[in-house]
Amino acid sequence: MHYGMTDRQRRRFKVWFFEGLREAAPGAAAGYHRAQWWQVMCLTGVDYFSTLGYQPGIAFLAAGFLSPVATFVLVLLTLFGALPIYSRVAEASPHGQGSISMLEEHLPRWKGKAFVLCLLGFAATDFVITITLSAADATAHIVGNPFFPQSLNHPVVLTLLLLAGLCAIFLKGFGEAIGLAVILVIIYLALNVVVIGYALLRLLDHPEAFPAWRSTLYTQHGSPIMMIAVALLLFPKLALGLSGFETGVAVMPLVEGDPNDDPARPEGRIRNTKKLLRTAALIMSVLLIGSAIATTLLIPPAEFKDGGQASGRALAFLAHSYLGEVFGTIYDISTISILWFAGASAMAGLLNLVPRYLPRYGMAPEWAKATRPLVLLFAGITFLITILFDADVDAQGGAYATGVLVLMTSAAVAVTLHARHRRGHQAAYGFITLVFIYTTILNIFERPEGIKIASWFIATIIFTSLISRVLRSTELRIHGVQPDAAALRFIREAGIAPVRILANRPDTGAKEEYEHKLREAMESHHLPPEEPILFLEVRPGDVSDFRGTLQVTGADVAGHHVLRCTSPAIPNAIAALLLYIRDQTGKIPHAYFGWTEGNPLAYLLKFLAFGEGDTAPVTREVLRQTEPNPMRRPRIHVG
Repeated sequence: MHYGMTDRQRRRFKVWFFEGLREAAPGAAAGYHRAQWWQVMCLTGVDYFSTLGYQPGIAFLAAGFLSPVATFVLVLLTLFGALPIYSRVAEASPHGQGSISMLEEHLPRWKGKAFVLCLLGFAATDFVITITLSAADATAHIVGNPFFPQSLNHPVVLTLLLLAGLCAIFLKGFGEAIGLAVILVIIYLALNVVVIGYALLRLLDHPEAFPAWRSTLYTQHGSPIMMIAVALLLFPKLALGLSGFETGVAVMPLVEGDPNDDPARPEGRIRNTKKLLRTAALIMSVLLIGSAIATTLLIPPAEFKDGGQASGRALAFLAHSYLGEVFGTIYDISTISILWFAGASAMAGLLNLVPRYLPRYGMAPEWAKATRPLVLLFAGITFLITILFDADVDAQGGAYATGVLVLMTSAAVAVTLHARHRRGHQAAYGFITLVFIYTTILNIFERPEGIKIASWFIATIIFTSLISRVLRSTELRIHGVQPDAAALRFIREAGIAPVRILANRPDTGAKEEYEHKLREAMESHHLPPEEPILFLEVRPGDVSDFRGTLQVTGADVAGHHVLRCTSPAIPNAIAALLLYIRDQTGKIPHAYFGWTEGNPLAYLLKFLAFGEGDTAPVTREVLRQTEPNPMRRPRIHVG
């Protein structure tokens, strides 16, 4: 009897588990399941639309009877702020890079990388807390249903089970996630139309409710101007109603475009993504205003408070009260399902963002390009957060709003910078940016726990990224070598005999420099005088880059053949070129270096920070890791 997996089963499991690990071609988004824009809207909508489960209650607790007015301000910001901003982001990042890539263009080198890591920290805060908060709120709806046995009232356990189910779906694949999202969103929106529509019809049958509400507003605030002023101050507390836009752009690779789309600039996908954003915003705006009016005028204020029957489930309260316990339970099941699955859009956003940035920076292992290992990693993080916060929705709300608002503010800043050549557009985007900055600052001031949680995410990402960068420093980081005609000719001419490469630190480029270097090498390495020598000069480029293509140019300096290139890491570039020469000539090349005087530890730190240092040993280590066969490994000589 055999236990465990056979070798064949292990190989099949490994192929399945690391599916998608091979990098797609630049500008492409290969490996994604594609769907119609309205289907992908449902995937992002499970996050965006599901906020109806708790948004009306949050709005009333924040604004009281002014809730419909504050919600109207939120809707205006959605339609005339977030929607135009993210439509522009969709144009600029059709492969799902989002606003982060737009800002990256304006901040080069390590400054840009550090800024992106901080934004990824806020994105992780937004998406991870979306998953945990939504699952926790789904649990709250489960235990709040009158038919649920109270003996099973264990919120943390129930939330962990919901998260495990979500993880299992994403291990299966994106196609299954989109299909389930479509079903959940259609049912949930239909039920909400019934509940909100019926509630508004009840209000029309009781016309005295509107004068009583208006009288209460005048008593509390005095005048319409004061009402608007207070609503403007309060609407940042309703910011959760803006969630979903960043995710809508992040999942753009899932949106099906036109058959003849240019892979670098898929106009069909961009157009369909704009439809997605516009349709979702319009649907949500109507439902938000309707739900705010219905819940504010029909639910007694005491029921919104902690322990009340409408606490965290205002629309569910109306469904049970006016349409019966059976319909109310159906509504509860739908709300629970969509809140549970709201984490799907956030998970999709994470699975798109992380592989696009961290592996490219060398700040995550190669397996971070594959979906399934990341799903398990994020699942573990959500389990930990759920346990730490005891599955409490309110405790996570501040971090959720902070992540959403910081990402929206960064998107507004990015769009404003990109519109610098169009004065009218830049002024409009600049005004929207100021509104988002105000909203973000006020939210952080009133709910500082959000920025504290986000700081932990940022610190963790930066710390683990730096460790990964160090551990991956001796990888072969060159995708390919592209010599010009002169460089290729020099390599082929030298390939008649074993190719000998003499590493030279770039200096004046004068004939005397190469003659002096050649005499030194002849003396220290005893080179055969009759064999041709190729000089190699590598200039340090943007050391914050991790991978790239090596462009090699050839120069003839008074009969001395010189290969010149630029690279973020000099030893890695030399190793890549040596392997290229071996494959082109069929002979093992020899590279010659001089001893470096100084502290080895200092040179190691210099290599990690600036891409240069004690070149010879690092070059050999890169070759050792890349070519396991010592007989096929280029030779490194130090003298």
